[in-house]
Amino acid sequence: MTDKPPVHEALSAVMDDVRAVRKDSRNADQGYVFRGIDSVVNAVGPSLRKHGVVPVPMLEHASYRDVQTSRGKPSREVTVQVRYRFYGPAGDFIDTVVPGEAMDFGDKGTAKAMSVAMRIALLQALALPTDEPDADSQTYERAVPVNREAAPSPTKVLRQKISDLSSEKGWDVAEVSKYFVELYKVPSTSASEKQLSEFLDLLTADGLPVPAEAGAE
Repeated sequence: MTDKPPVHEALSAVMDDVRAVRKDSRNADQGYVFRGIDSVVNAVGPSLRKHGVVPVPMLEHASYRDVQTSRGKPSREVTVQVRYRFYGPAGDFIDTVVPGEAMDFGDKGTAKAMSVAMRIALLQALALPTDEPDADSQTYERAVPVNREAAPSPTKVLRQKISDLSSEKGWDVAEVSKYFVELYKVPSTSASEKQLSEFLDLLTADGLPVPAEAGAE
């Protein structure tokens, strides 16, 4: 037995001490005020120490990708998932899992994302009131991705050329396909680039050796 309070009682005491965190930072890009990580830790830290609560971060996942801002500046986007384990004075604990996301032009993306995760964990675990979504001191607009269609495969291009030639010559498509199978023992949809190329050359030079003209009277 111990006379030390369990972690949920210790956290409740911290919540009783810290009723709110004032917004004292301003976003340089969009001009709004927000609670930075320093403000939250400065407000909560003394009470956590007073009541013997120790938050321990455990990184569960991190992902990175290179992105561009709308102005074309290269940046690194970092997304983390962190488990914060709040140990109480009696040695028991409560877990909370939170995300964190940040962008940075240099090598500070991970540190920023972890700071965001810690701020979220403290604000939500202690039910600190907010009247607008929390945000980082810097914001970025991603560039709109360019929608580039994948280039058609060589075999698809060759099949289209054979189709166009057949239409130009008035050949029955079924007869053209039948002729291809007779020569190569596979349908054109399964043929190699070399087979399709040879067949196109053959049709261009000798035509279709069957009397099958589309629309002929």
